[in-house]
Amino acid sequence: MAPRPVSDGGPPDPEVIQDAASTFGLLSATVRLELLWVLAAGENDVGTLAEQVGQTVATVSHHLGKLKLAGLVSARRAGRHQFYAVDDPHVVEMVRLAVAHHEELRHLSPAERRRREA
Repeated sequence: MAPRPVSDGGPPDPEVIQDAASTFGLLSATVRLELLWVLAAGENDVGTLAEQVGQTVATVSHHLGKLKLAGLVSARRAGRHQFYAVDDPHVVEMVRLAVAHHEELRHLSPAERRRREA
């Protein structure tokens, strides 16, 4: 029996939930969120990404490797440079939604936040 799509209102397949949890776990690192944010604007090389997120090339390479392994970014070599691009626009949309949500919350008073959460 095939798993039901989430869109039919039924519970998602447990493997799908596990995959989603893995994605959220991967995105729990601030630097990886920043990298996806920057890459959403277009392809970039590791050195430029390191400058833009304020990390070392080694750190950025490490995190890009994890994102690539998860299928969220792709890489191509051009001479001595490795260029990365977003491979999953759905994840970029999740990042954008989360950032926009938290930017909005920052401008609310604590009482306004509680009202929204109620």
